[in-house]
Amino acid sequence: MEQQSEFDSIVEVTYAYAAGIDRRDWDMYREVFTDPCEFDFSSFNSAAPATFTPDQWTAGVRAVNGSFDATQHQMTNHLVQFHDADHATCVVELRAQHWFSPITMAEFGLPDTVNWCELGGHYTNSMSRADGIWRISRCHLTVRWRTGNEGVFDLARKRYR
Repeated sequence: MEQQSEFDSIVEVTYAYAAGIDRRDWDMYREVFTDPCEFDFSSFNSAAPATFTPDQWTAGVRAVNGSFDATQHQMTNHLVQFHDADHATCVVELRAQHWFSPITMAEFGLPDTVNWCELGGHYTNSMSRADGIWRISRCHLTVRWRTGNEGVFDLARKRYR
């Protein structure tokens, strides 16, 4: 029964990751990571894996995702493998939607054509527990499909500046 409780705790971390972005609750989002944490989003942006503090990573995510009118990150089909009492790997399926309203597109001087981008794939998260709290110590995104207008990410960066 204890392992089920730990499974649930790890799943809650992934939900907090998604909810933190979508609700713009940056404190919630920041709390899901160890300090430091390694991030590998190379399948999305071709950048090499890098290590950041939770504050540094959160600031970058806020600059882009926080600039959309709305986002929705859905996490499903959690597979958790425990390595020992304080370390696990969680693979979770992802569907991430990023959207601008027609009004925002007009503010950019653009028509309301394709004003969204959706990504699908999975995260492979290395999980570590310290002081009874599970956090992500390595976050690896694997994008398997994309649809919509990927240019909206550039618009989000422009809007942030």
